[in-house]
Amino acid sequence: QVQLVESGGGSVQPGGSLRLSCAASGSIFNINLMGWYRQPPGKETELVASITRAGSTNYADSVKGRFTISRDNAENTVFLHMNSLKPEDTAVYYCNAEASITGVNYWGKGTLVTVSS
Repeated sequence: QVQLVESGGGSVQPGGSLRLSCAASGSIFNINLMGWYRQPPGKETELVASITRAGSTNYADSVKGRFTISRDNAENTVFLHMNSLKPEDTAVYYCNAEASITGVNYWGKGTLVTVSS
């Protein structure tokens, strides 16, 4: 089992910045891919960004150039640096980890990001 705990959400004005953190614990030796997903109000969950243990990244087109995902393997933590935030970035952000061998996905409980003036 893998436990994921997110932190860093909150309210910010358009154009502002936030950093989300996700701390992983448990059977993390089997985790390669980690990422962030989000669910805007009334919409489906979507991938925001992902990163492998080696540091390869993938971003949704809507956040490219504004968000940066990073990972500290020693601390088993993944970060999402969000800049130039827009109202459409408002969502519950979920941390995700995928087990390499089994393909099992683990999820955090989510953290709310609200972008509003």
